[in-house]
Amino acid sequence: MNVRKVDKRNERIVKPLHPVLLGIIEYTLVIIGSFSIAVSFNIFMLAHQIASGGVSGISILVQHFTGIQPAYTQWIINIPLFIIGVMLVGKNFGLKVLVGTFILPLFILLTKDWPTPTDNPLLASIYGGLGIGLGLGLVYRARGSTGGLDLVAQLINRFTGLSYHLAVPMLDGIVILSAGIFLSPEKALYALIGLFVTSKTIDAIQTGFNVSKVAFIISNEAEKLQQAILNDLDRGLTELDGRGGFTGEERKILMVVLSQTEVSKLKVLVKMVDPSAFVIISDTKEVLGEGFKLHT
Repeated sequence: MNVRKVDKRNERIVKPLHPVLLGIIEYTLVIIGSFSIAVSFNIFMLAHQIASGGVSGISILVQHFTGIQPAYTQWIINIPLFIIGVMLVGKNFGLKVLVGTFILPLFILLTKDWPTPTDNPLLASIYGGLGIGLGLGLVYRARGSTGGLDLVAQLINRFTGLSYHLAVPMLDGIVILSAGIFLSPEKALYALIGLFVTSKTIDAIQTGFNVSKVAFIISNEAEKLQQAILNDLDRGLTELDGRGGFTGEERKILMVVLSQTEVSKLKVLVKMVDPSAFVIISDTKEVLGEGFKLHT
């Protein structure tokens, strides 16, 4: 398939951040994210015994049976996991991973006496999921980690071939199932709600809240539409060479990425130039580059 990008706008040159400044920002995000996780864990999840997966969920179960503070359990689990990671991956395993592994349980220990703002476990699972998802999203944006079962999932992937993206929910599922058995089935359901909210919040932090659109236009008036999009809509576009599946006829396909507010303008342009054009418009979560979000 031949692809030709058409864009009449001038390119903006964005200077990358200095490595030292970038490092400061990333470590700051790891610290802020870890604090958000710790507070949400203590005042929502731990206060209502909602073990929504991961090492944090294991620490809630351990406290239920032994009375050991969750921070100590998380250190006991995470530090050996980090050492194993260094042994398997090498010293490049990441200083930010070490910082997250150490500082998250520390924040949990320092905020363990903070009172919960709600007596409703459903609200606790939702707000706890939001706070933990926000914190994890910030940590992941900083290319860091707070330790936990992610490394176990990597080890399972390495030695068994089981997909990492399957191993993570499998491990979380084991923790939640254990909570359903040893705590109560109701709390396991709250844990599932919290885990779902956490995953959606991480996605929002990672990809942003602005959903862009991508349009594919198949038209006999491709050249006229191209000029209309460039001049009237002020958007770049990409030409794709296509072939009709039934007719075998060569056709030009125009691909345009645009904001939600520009969709109606594009429809009007297409209708004016070629009312019989075939148009496909769909959502795209994140767009990086000229005219959209800058690369970070």
